[in-house]
Amino acid sequence: MMKKLTVKKYLTHPPLMSSAIRFSFSKLSGALLIATLPLAQVLANDKVDDVSNGETIDYIERMRIIGHGDNLRTEAGSATLIGETELEKFKFDDINRILANIPGINLREEDGYGLRPNIGFRGATPERSKKITIMEDGILSGPAPYSAPPAYYFPMMSKMTSVEVFKGPAAIKYGPNTVAGALNMTTRAVPSAQEGMFDLAVGSDAYSNVHGYYGDTVGNLGFLVEAINMQSGGFKELDGGGDTGFDKSDIMTKFRYDVSSGSMEHTFELKLAYAEEKSNETYLGLTDDDFAKAPNRRYLTSQKDVMDWQHQQIQFSHFMQTGDFDITTRLYRNNFERSWFKVNNFKDGTSIEKVLLNPEVNDQYYQVLIGQSDSQNEGQKIILGDNARQYYSQGIQSELYWQQRLFGLDHEFNVGGRFHQDQIERNHTTDAFMMSASQLVSDGSAQVATTTDREKTSALSVFVKDTVSYDALKVTLGLRGEFIDAHYQNRALGKENDWLKKKSHIWLPSLSVFYTLNSRAGLLFGVHEGFIPTSPKQDPKVDIENSINYEFGGRYNNGNAKVEAIVFYNDISNLKESCSFSQGAACGGEDTEHNAGEVDVYGLEFTAHYQVELTAQLDMPVSVVYTLSDSEFKNSFESEFPMWGKIEAGDSLPYLPQNQLTVNIGVTADNWDVNLIARYVDSMLEASGVKTESVSLPLEGYQTKAHTIVDFSASYYLGDWGKVYLKADNILDEQQIVSRRPYGARPGKPQQLFIGYQYSF
Repeated sequence: MMKKLTVKKYLTHPPLMSSAIRFSFSKLSGALLIATLPLAQVLANDKVDDVSNGETIDYIERMRIIGHGDNLRTEAGSATLIGETELEKFKFDDINRILANIPGINLREEDGYGLRPNIGFRGATPERSKKITIMEDGILSGPAPYSAPPAYYFPMMSKMTSVEVFKGPAAIKYGPNTVAGALNMTTRAVPSAQEGMFDLAVGSDAYSNVHGYYGDTVGNLGFLVEAINMQSGGFKELDGGGDTGFDKSDIMTKFRYDVSSGSMEHTFELKLAYAEEKSNETYLGLTDDDFAKAPNRRYLTSQKDVMDWQHQQIQFSHFMQTGDFDITTRLYRNNFERSWFKVNNFKDGTSIEKVLLNPEVNDQYYQVLIGQSDSQNEGQKIILGDNARQYYSQGIQSELYWQQRLFGLDHEFNVGGRFHQDQIERNHTTDAFMMSASQLVSDGSAQVATTTDREKTSALSVFVKDTVSYDALKVTLGLRGEFIDAHYQNRALGKENDWLKKKSHIWLPSLSVFYTLNSRAGLLFGVHEGFIPTSPKQDPKVDIENSINYEFGGRYNNGNAKVEAIVFYNDISNLKESCSFSQGAACGGEDTEHNAGEVDVYGLEFTAHYQVELTAQLDMPVSVVYTLSDSEFKNSFESEFPMWGKIEAGDSLPYLPQNQLTVNIGVTADNWDVNLIARYVDSMLEASGVKTESVSLPLEGYQTKAHTIVDFSASYYLGDWGKVYLKADNILDEQQIVSRRPYGARPGKPQQLFIGYQYSF
């Protein structure tokens, strides 16, 4: 590893860096066509045969397919694609349910709908998905992926046509976070001919989903318009009555102009999108006893809790290809604004988490919390906070893909760079309320500004990859560079001199190898360096997260049967975690970061798919996805971080189930299909260490229980009249405590039934 870190503390306020977007080269995925086609396809290094007609397909089509047809995938590194056909089977609008079909994923559910998912790969903390790189159409989609990586915004899954996950050396291109991996979701491409769809679904808990799109290409100009509205009354029951659901909308337009001529492909595309959500969501959970009696109950104190956000997106892309050379350039800007008004704590500082974990000891507070007792004094007033924030993310990225034969060897070069800027501006406030006659009533005091700051980052990223082929061997050498300028400013009155500016530079190498044993089987090996930067406001005494990650495995594909098994080992030299409200406990201030030193994470990822021909008219696809994970701290230490506490060497990481298993079974005919998916998740620790006199660890000794969720879907095709479909999520209606964070026990989604109609033309 090569790294340099310099920090300057200014006594006077320096000028903020201009928000003007600068030109440079980009990082990211192998020539993702006009920000509409998937990334993982770049890993398919050779042109493949289209199994539908036996012809060699062109570069653009090759990008769209990973592991297409009956061919053995020969790219090194872990890359998984879930295509549109698979997504259509269950019409999941929850990313948690989709990712259950990919090995090596660890999740912490929170709201039951996946509105604000918590996703980790290979043991990385799932908290707000802050340790993975999240992309939409190859563009960083987090509100401020460098300055504030927790992903409080997440795209609507109903509009996605594929989901891709990269782990190990396959993720070295997709920074800034390279310890765990990258998640890319792709939206619908502009169709080459007239095409459209209308989909309407209704279900229990006042659920509805209206989705449609229309597109066409006339001459050189193509367009696409797609819109979705999804809403639900919510499955939780608020004491005293009230809405606990959500209303989300998304509209996207794309315009593509093709000026290709002769052997040169030349395309421009503009993508515009707007999304919004209003959800009556809360951080407030339940006591364990109340959960056992009524898992879907919501305490009256959360009656005013609401999340309200808006997201705007613009992308302009250019793609050019000639012969064995192509280049893709994308210019982008994302704006995100949110307000989350929700219960924080009691006015005297008594934490909600403490009350819910020990309601008998804190009975007076508990009675106020559930609305059975009025606030008796100043300390029992309830503080509601509005975590209002504004974000932007912008940049330009360009990527070159080039095939060349040099020194008697076939080379595939992939070079790119990105200049990126993002910013978060916090304007947090709190208001005091009294519980009076089972209603929250303002105490009349003035609103208090609690956090008023700004964090901004400018980052230049570059990468180079060279895949060298020699007979049955493919070797890929990669190198990634991150050059980060970060700035923090406290904007509170009288805090003008409280600010920090720092720079960090790092180079991250990777090596991956694939050896083809025969036309059906091959072995892979990879090693790469992982990195997660610190936040702009973090004291430089806190080190970056850094790791060396290894994987070894093999693939087998005979057409009907496909198997992949990979053993991974992440040697983390320094684990870093950051505090947030979603962790439910104070730990030195919001976004304060903590180091844990050396940690090992290791395990096995296994997938198998088999197509059984029952009769000439019936097929039965079967798949199994299994993950075995384990971890251990290598040092003993004490930490304020609420998931650690006092750690002894050998302790395991929280929220990392040892065993996870997903089984898919379906039966398909010419005009109907039925599908069943069962997911088993092992128990998970909610805190790793123990508390001491100096370290508070509210969830010491707590863990979630192992549970199994079964989902069902069925479709009947009406020929030219479209299709009807049925869905049943959690058909066994099993509800366990999926987490006790942020505040108290939280359930997964109960049984929900849906019926829908889809018409395509």
